[in-house]
Amino acid sequence: MIYDISVPVRTGGLVYPGNPEISIEPQQSISKGAGANVSSVSFGSHTGTHVDAAKHFFDDGQTVDEMRLDKLIGPALLIAFADDVMSVGAGELSEHDLAEHTRVLLKTRNSALLSQSEFVRDYTFLAPDGAEYLISRGVELVGVDYLSIEQFHSGHHRTHRTLLERDVVIVEGLDLSAPPPGVYELVCLPLRLEGLDGAPARAVLIG
Repeated sequence: MIYDISVPVRTGGLVYPGNPEISIEPQQSISKGAGANVSSVSFGSHTGTHVDAAKHFFDDGQTVDEMRLDKLIGPALLIAFADDVMSVGAGELSEHDLAEHTRVLLKTRNSALLSQSEFVRDYTFLAPDGAEYLISRGVELVGVDYLSIEQFHSGHHRTHRTLLERDVVIVEGLDLSAPPPGVYELVCLPLRLEGLDGAPARAVLIG
């Protein structure tokens, strides 16, 4: 079974407030006499399902094209939280057996929010102490099911900074509504955009 856990990128699609809007327009059209169909696309580096690189929060941090691909491909543990969980901290994570998994995906109420046209500000987030807990367990990749891993307008960005300064890959905007909790093979490859702070990705779970 292959689960496509990426969200579609479409004109006017959901973006984090303040990020560039998504625009996709025909640049050449067969219907208008061109020899082929070619589109012009415009969107931000953190559009849809995307990967955060350390440069997102550190000027001298690793860029998305410098990431180790072996962190983005391999076994991943998908764990689920009840809809009343608004913040995933160390306490919530400690209730799950992470074993020796280095890739952990957090399935929350957020997956149902990704299909809404309006951005929801009270999405479930990973708390800073949850980030510390994952690092203490040797996790190298964390995936979440909304457009940010951080509490909306946290002001401190501690979750992002805690993970990225330890070279933990952050994947945001995953649609985890379909796959049940369990262990899968994750393939998540961001666009090879040279020198950038992040990039959209196609992500799948195989299991």
